[in-house]
Formats: sequence, C-alpha cells, structure tokens
Amino acid sequence: MEPDLSSLPVEAADLYRRDLAAVAGVEKLRFFPLAAVSGQGSWLVEAGGRRILDLTSTWTASGLGYGHPAIVEAVTRAVQSPPGSGGLSSVHPDSVALAEELLALTPGGADRRVYLGHAGSDACDVALRSVRLATGKRRIIAFEHSYHGGVGVALGASGVHVEAGSTAADPDVVFVPYPNPYRPPAGKDPAAAALAQSFAAIDAALRTGDVAAMIVEPFLADGGMVVPPEGFLRGCAERCRAAGVPLIVDEVKVGLGRSGMMHAFQIDGIVPDVVCFGKVLGGGLPLSACVGPAWILDGPPATALLTTAGNPICAAVGRAVLRTLVADDLPARARAAGERLRAGLRAADLPQIGDVRGHGLSIGCELVKDRGSKEPATALAAKTVYRAFELGAAVFYVGGNTLEITPPLIITDDEVDRGVEVLVAAITDAAAGRVSDDLVAPYAGW
Repeated sequence: MEPDLSSLPVEAADLYRRDLAAVAGVEKLRFFPLAAVSGQGSWLVEAGGRRILDLTSTWTASGLGYGHPAIVEAVTRAVQSPPGSGGLSSVHPDSVALAEELLALTPGGADRRVYLGHAGSDACDVALRSVRLATGKRRIIAFEHSYHGGVGVALGASGVHVEAGSTAADPDVVFVPYPNPYRPPAGKDPAAAALAQSFAAIDAALRTGDVAAMIVEPFLADGGMVVPPEGFLRGCAERCRAAGVPLIVDEVKVGLGRSGMMHAFQIDGIVPDVVCFGKVLGGGLPLSACVGPAWILDGPPATALLTTAGNPICAAVGRAVLRTLVADDLPARARAAGERLRAGLRAADLPQIGDVRGHGLSIGCELVKDRGSKEPATALAAKTVYRAFELGAAVFYVGGNTLEITPPLIITDDEVDRGVEVLVAAITDAAAGRVSDDLVAPYAGW
C-alpha cells in the first residue's frame, strides 16, 4: 500500500517518495514518514523546516544528540589526514587508544582484548563465534524475544528475528524465558515467579555440559523494553561461573550511560566475561566493540575481517564519546532525566498505559486495552507513534505494544516535559480514533 503523504510538506513528501523508489526495502523499519534533512541537539528538522523532538536518538545510536561539538571536532581532526582507512593490516593511534580506553572503562580481568567493529550486530556475532572457537563447544544459551543483531550467529541467536520468521534459529542456540515481572508466570510474587521460571530453564540448559556461552541483555530492549527483576543478571553470572561458562552481556542498546550508570550490568553488581558495545559508542557513526578475555578474542587470527573496522575517523569519534560521557557525567543526567520522564507518564494516569518501566533513559511505556487483563494494545501502539510524529515527536514501539523512549542523553528538562506532553496527547488522540487504520498500514514497524 502506498503511504498517504498529503499532510507532509512538499519537500518532505518528495524526499520520501524518492526513497521509496530507490532504497531497498529490506533495510527499512518504518513507523511514519519521517524525512529529515538536519538535526541539532535533541531535535531533527524535517524537509520543509518542521522541528521534531527525537525521543529515539536513532535507536540510541546518537546518544549525544546531533551536531555535538565534541563529535564535530573529532571528525574534523580525523578526516583531514587519516592514517589509512582501518586497523586490519596496520595500527594507528586512535584505534589503539580507543581500545585502551575501553579496557580502562570496562570492569574485568587484566588480560583482555578489544574487538573493534562497525555495529552491535558484528560485535555480538564475533563474541559468539569467538567463544565457540575458544571453547570447542557449540551450544549458546540466549533468551526469548532477544535481539543481538542482523548478521551471522547473532541473527540466529536473536529471538525477535526467529520468532518473526525472518530467519531460522541457529541449531545450537537454546532459547530460555526472559523474566518479565509485568507478565510473569502464575505465582504470588510476580518477580520471584518470573525469576524462578528463567533460572529453571537456564539450569536445565547448563546441565547439558556442552555450553560455549550465555548471551543476555541487561534489559530486553527490542523485545519490549522489559526490565528484569533485581538479581536476574547476578543469578545468570553465578550460574555461568559455577558451570565454567562465559557470560556475554550485550550492552549495545542500553550501555554507556543510558541506564543511569556507565554500564547497565552494574545495576546488578556483576562483572561479565565479555561485553558488547555499539550504538552510542559511535556517536552516530558506524562503530562497535567487544571487550573480553584474550583467550577468547585473540585467536585464531583473521577470523573476523572487516576492512574498515577501527578506521581512524570512527575511532576518533568513539574516543570523543567516551570522554564526553565521563566529563559531563551523562550517566547521572540520564538518571535524572529518566526519573522525570517516567514520573510524567505515570502522573498522566491514562487507562491505556499498563506499565511504565526502565532505568535512566531506557524507558518502556506498555500500552494495553485494559489494565486488568493486560491485553496488549498493538494497534494503539502503531497509531500512537504515528500521532506523536504528527504532533512533533519521534518515538518507536517494540514488542508489539510498548513505546520505546530513548532520547539523547543530553536532553533538557524542558524537552523531557515537552516529550511527555506529546506522548500523552498522542496516546489520547490515538485511543479516540484520530488515526485511521489506512494511515498506519504502510508502516510495518516491528
């Protein structure tokens, strides 16, 4: 179905039509016809001049917002006389320094290495392939509704992709339940029941004795912004340690300050064996990293080859991002802004909001048809994000019915309040029937 672009400015409609005619659909995940031409801070500018408050930070990739001075300076310096185009067959100062700085910033043992890549997908894929090579084992424990990437082993270990039928599960991946205290199995204590179900499945998988690793997200991001009960990651770490199995924590979407701490795994007080980074690390440029023990990541040589991985421009930006996160204490900013945003949504007390959850600026607002039954309001979610776009804010949904709210870490209090105002109005308007089925039909979303 062709999208209705009649309400867009002429310039935006023209740009969007050109995209439809030229860019492959396989790489599109669209929720509304956003055609942006520039951005500054927490705002995007649509072709035609309309300003849109970005509550997505491009799926968290632009954690410092748009046009941040530290990123502009780093790109300008690095692009003028780059020492090559990557770290595949040579070394250069920014890639080495970025690896050193990630080692210093990430808790772990002394003998560790850093893989530098282009996206969270390849960082997770390399982590999974490397543990298989290092241990000589194949089995991976992953979680239902998880997302670890769109390529290789990471694709087949992503519950979101497997459940959607877009790929077959890796035959050696075992999917176990992720604890969801809002939708737990039967039990008097929802958190305890959810944990018990997950831990029982993990224990059963570990008893096979042939497990190469477990991979887990601190929050189940694309699977519905599910925040597990306290003690979940700690329980995973204890079980892996007892079984001698490496624990991989995928921090790609929620790490590096977004959770209100530098690393989301710190909320549960653990130190993983392997950590995967992406999104915010590149400040909007393609950059990812995997930090782990040398016995996992140091060999065999040339088993993870990307010609431009560790390129000097992206590496320089990564270093600028890390410096800014620390110097401006952006984890604390995310913590305060997130508390303000969640409080605003809860205060609205809309009957369609079943749950508001999150840490820092990783926030999920789950929409339901009825708070008692908790029946997911999937159609309402699609219409809400479309209506928010019409009202001047960009937000996406995940898990079918949960608004994923992940604005830039530099968002101001006034912008937080404006975001809450738009979200409340969008939910209200969508529930009142102000967005038609035909209007949202061309946008598949998740």
